[in-house]
Amino acid sequence: MGQVDLHIHSTVSDGKFSPEVIVSKAAELGLTIMSLTDHDSVDGILPALEAAKSFPGLRVIPGVEISTDMPYGQAHVLGYFIDYTSDELKSALERFRSSRQRRARGMVTKLRDLGIDIDWQRVQEIAGDGSIGRPHIAQVMLEKGYITSFTEAFDKYIGQGGPAYVEREKMTPVEAAEMIVRAKGLPVLAHPFTVIDPETTVTELKPAGLVGIEAYYKDYTADEIKNLVSLAEKYGLIATGGTDYHGLDDSSEIMLGGVDVPLESAEKLIALAEK
Repeated sequence: MGQVDLHIHSTVSDGKFSPEVIVSKAAELGLTIMSLTDHDSVDGILPALEAAKSFPGLRVIPGVEISTDMPYGQAHVLGYFIDYTSDELKSALERFRSSRQRRARGMVTKLRDLGIDIDWQRVQEIAGDGSIGRPHIAQVMLEKGYITSFTEAFDKYIGQGGPAYVEREKMTPVEAAEMIVRAKGLPVLAHPFTVIDPETTVTELKPAGLVGIEAYYKDYTADEIKNLVSLAEKYGLIATGGTDYHGLDDSSEIMLGGVDVPLESAEKLIALAEK
């Protein structure tokens, strides 16, 4: 079990647990540094920071994960130490959340056309006050017995290129990195192998302020991690990492701190922010 987890989701986006519960779980598991990085939302940051006051041994880094559009594949950009009160940032994220809801409705319609009857009201109930995401749709599919795992939902139906997949409003990776920088944050490329050519993406993002890449990730092999660490070193970037934890009841889920992210990675990120 590691001490660092820099990629975590809560009920504010598509996670199962509230920011307060996430912080409590992280402290119980012995984490010393974590970041709440909800999809296209910063609404969970203040509650997480308040909850962390009860756990002096745990540092919570304000974060966000922004979905971006590319000609091929998709790239997500993590923003650390952002000014979560930034009006520009909050306005842009609000547009993305509205787009998420339109997209989710479109997926529900496509699933019905495929003979998979998903109740929109149940999707909303699961999402609660958070931003509706594909895991909420997968949860309803699982409840109704259409699938046996969350992975199956994405692989067969709602993953990119799937028969029920719907695109949504996005910005380019460069635009996301630049917005994070304007919000006084540090941009990091999340799970780099979701893009076809990680090195090309890195070279495009470096001038926009990229400071790191997520090398230590739940789905990556030792060789893949080694290659990403080398890529980070080549371009003078920090090799960060995390579990991408959502708290979902699924065998594929890795627990908070389940990825061995070097403490040094987080310390480098902190030092850069303090500069």
